Amino acid sequence: MLGNNLSISGFSVSILKKELICPFRTSLGEHKNLENILFTLKLENGTEGYGEAGIATHITGETVEATSKNLNDAGNCLVGENIYDYLSISAELNKAFPSNKSAVAAIEMALLDALTKSLKVPLWKFFSNSPKKLASDITIVISDLKETEKAIKKFYKQGFRSFKVKIGKDMDIDFKRVQIVKKVAKNSKIYLDANQGYSAKETLCFLNLLKKANIIPDLIEQPVKKNDWEGLKRITKSSKVPVCADESVASVSDCIRAIKEKAVSAINIKLMKSGLIEAREIALLATHSGIDLMIGGMMESSLAMTASAHLAAGLGCFKYIDLDTPFFLKGGTKNPYLNSRGIYDLSKVKSGIGINPK
Repeated sequence: MLGNNLSISGFSVSILKKELICPFRTSLGEHKNLENILFTLKLENGTEGYGEAGIATHITGETVEATSKNLNDAGNCLVGENIYDYLSISAELNKAFPSNKSAVAAIEMALLDALTKSLKVPLWKFFSNSPKKLASDITIVISDLKETEKAIKKFYKQGFRSFKVKIGKDMDIDFKRVQIVKKVAKNSKIYLDANQGYSAKETLCFLNLLKKANIIPDLIEQPVKKNDWEGLKRITKSSKVPVCADESVASVSDCIRAIKEKAVSAINIKLMKSGLIEAREIALLATHSGIDLMIGGMMESSLAMTASAHLAAGLGCFKYIDLDTPFFLKGGTKNPYLNSRGIYDLSKVKSGIGINPK
């Protein structure tokens, strides 16, 4: 029987590096490799919990150095704290690191991993009584036409039937790349992700070009700058293609604004934008307001990707699944709950997240 107190006895901060099979290019920049931070918590009963801070400097401005310092500072404060006070700890973390949410995500992930391990339940049980299987899309990064076609053929043969195409750099090439997806990946869903690369006018023009070519995307994500709420609303009102906010919605307050202003049809929730606890609140708020959900991430290993999968599989209210970054790591996915077709099945996780990154 667990008592009312389970103290945190120690922690460690280390660099998590992995090579990529190819540069992960978007309109905002690129990842040439994965360089994140692993945060490990140790409890007095010997249980260890793992969390990952996904660093995407070209998107969030966060750095490995500053995040490592914040994680070490927070870890020193956490020693001796009761892990059952995770909500209070989360509140303090958000106050301390308002512009370093990947640090918040890493600590919350480690807290809940350790907590659910101690309770001998999988993390998804923190959100519901049964996990829903998830079928991830696969990202087609910005590249030339030859590389684009090669990637689509590879992943289509592998079994993927939802493709997220990165756009926003060159409208003419973007158009040709989407045409290739339509031609090669027959009967597949097509999501477009501009990563803030277009204006509202350019987005509507691009969607019209696609329509004339008999291509209707299933979604367009963050077509305009994250603070361009008027642009988001204009596209949402002028097009039948669902518009998804990514960088525009990183908090509950952002979510409330999106709901009140009817700015978008969907929201992409990422643990690295909001942490795990606030991500759950955003998901519930958006769902109850009739807004569809995507679960996504930065460039992350199977640890953070699987933690996100627990959230989405547990809540069961996510329409779009974008948890594909393990497929871009050299050496394969090495994830017992993710198959080659991008299907996450967490029913066999015995406790915690189920991933040991060491």
